[in-house]
Amino acid sequence: MEGRVVRRTTTDGEERSVAVIGMACKFPGAANPDQLWEILQSGHDATSETPAERYDVDALYSASPQPGTIASRRAGYLDTVAEFDAGFFGMSPTEATDLDPQQRLLLMTAWEALEDAGQVPDSLAGGRTGVYVGNTRGDFLERQFQQGLESVTASQLNNFRALLPARLSWQFDLRGPSVLIDTACSSSLAAVHAAVLSIRAGEIPLALVAGVNIALRPDVAVMMTQAGNLAHDGRSKFGDAEADGFAPSDGVGVVVLKPLADARADGDRIRAVIRGSAVSNNGRTGESLLAPSVEGQTEVLRWAYEDAGIAPSEVDFVEAHGSGSPMLDQVEFASLGEVVGEGRPADRPCYVGSIKTNIGYAEAAGSIAGLIKTVLCLEHRQVPPNLHMSTPSPLIDWDELPLAVPKTLQKFPDRGRPIVAGVTGQGASCLNAHVVLREGEPSAAGRSTAAASGGEACLLPLSARTPGALQALADAYVDYLNPGGRGAEFALRDICWSAATRRRHHQYRMAVPGTSHEEMVAALRNREIDATLPAALSPVAERYHSGRRVDWHAVFGPGCVFVPLPGYPWQTQRYWPGEHDDEDGDDLATALLGEHARASSKYKDSSLLSEIGIDSLARIEIIAKLAQEHHYHVDPEELASLHTVGQLRVFLHQLEAQRETV
Repeated sequence: MEGRVVRRTTTDGEERSVAVIGMACKFPGAANPDQLWEILQSGHDATSETPAERYDVDALYSASPQPGTIASRRAGYLDTVAEFDAGFFGMSPTEATDLDPQQRLLLMTAWEALEDAGQVPDSLAGGRTGVYVGNTRGDFLERQFQQGLESVTASQLNNFRALLPARLSWQFDLRGPSVLIDTACSSSLAAVHAAVLSIRAGEIPLALVAGVNIALRPDVAVMMTQAGNLAHDGRSKFGDAEADGFAPSDGVGVVVLKPLADARADGDRIRAVIRGSAVSNNGRTGESLLAPSVEGQTEVLRWAYEDAGIAPSEVDFVEAHGSGSPMLDQVEFASLGEVVGEGRPADRPCYVGSIKTNIGYAEAAGSIAGLIKTVLCLEHRQVPPNLHMSTPSPLIDWDELPLAVPKTLQKFPDRGRPIVAGVTGQGASCLNAHVVLREGEPSAAGRSTAAASGGEACLLPLSARTPGALQALADAYVDYLNPGGRGAEFALRDICWSAATRRRHHQYRMAVPGTSHEEMVAALRNREIDATLPAALSPVAERYHSGRRVDWHAVFGPGCVFVPLPGYPWQTQRYWPGEHDDEDGDDLATALLGEHARASSKYKDSSLLSEIGIDSLARIEIIAKLAQEHHYHVDPEELASLHTVGQLRVFLHQLEAQRETV
């Protein structure tokens, strides 16, 4: 019996809409969405030669598909997969080294997305925020297993793929659904769909949705070479006559979703609005299990636009799955033509593009990359060029399709309504996904800075986990506030209010006064902060410096607007198995543990301090030793709050890092 989908009205669609209030990413050549947009709008190809640390491409490369070889020397790579700020997340160097880099990158990118959304993690702790992560690879764990059974340790339990969302839920104390979704390359868009359904059902008030993919092993590339699906030049050539397969890539992307009505009420930045979504499976409509299906793809498109309450002929842009495989491209263009082309005037073609031509095919993170690109297109009201398309594929009936693949940067025409866009994801699981978005909603943040501040003194509260990070954050604000910086367009009062109410406040702090952007920059540069504090702000600054609670709403009053701010400046180090075998040799943590712990050769980072003999008396002796021999003044309550060896290591490493910074 054929299922029926209820068509939504426009009003109903608005009530069911979900806002994209924050996003962050790391893709080849781009550490954040702003850098990604630079790659897109400039038409840059960010793929590169395979680095030696992944595998020996010279040994595996073959221009012809011989068994055990790879057909391409290129792909899309992150050059920071080993980099992590372990201290920020309370991990010891050993814990960080043993942890899958997919989890490490996901932690930092999720934090960046929450900052972009203005969501303070402490305010989410204990609540029902949901976490949905698309992922297919577990290369790090598999590499460890390949070293032999003797190398298998209990710490590798932390690297099961199901713990990717669980890691975020545990780190931020999020109590809602925490789900890993694996539908192959449509995983992260299927995760978006699942989160949207949970939000609409009232199950969760907020969602973190992510896709992450780090390729550390050559196995999949060898398999895809044998299947004839790997692009020989390492470039995805979507829609081109020379298209010969996909170019794999790394990537991690995170978006923060919230009910549109709540986002409006809370003054969040609404970067885009999800109006509808759908997922489907091809069933038996394809010639084989892995064969693409026009029928399967047209169904998911129709269902998504019905769910959105928007006619497909009104969509202005579709970010396609766009793999660069001749057969997949032909089926996808035919499906789009049938659905979005129906009833569309010939002089109003729908733009179609694929981010895979820029950064490669990020597999499970590929469709979240497409979603982030689409949000950026809506914000800039532009469509970037599609790369590597010199001769349109003869397999596609271009003359009959009301579709246009842009070769240069294009502006969306003004149609007197919000721009509408769709994003498609397809997986080898035959799971199709499509999400329908419209452009976001402007805030009052662009108002005149002079009119908004009125020359009154404002206090900018900044904080970080270490003195070095605080210095880096202050430097970032100098660039942000200077002419030409992003903050130059925002009112100083809004900037200070956003930093006060929409950021986590860490241990190391400064409160910077100023009546203008110029004054604030001078104070940050000269560090003459206390001397320039107005009398009315001195008590506020003193409370903030001392770590006491400040009623920022009383300080700033009503009418402030949340504006984007510089992100946290990570203090990363490289953590990789085999590179830090001697890291714990003579450091302070090892010396103190060796002196005060029982059976010191048997403890691990997960060991409880009480189990290895670090009792209250030993803690007093440690405090005295730190003060007498190292001139560290440690709060007894702070030391008492540490329960494991790993926590003690992190605490002592931070003490040493602070001294080095000073």
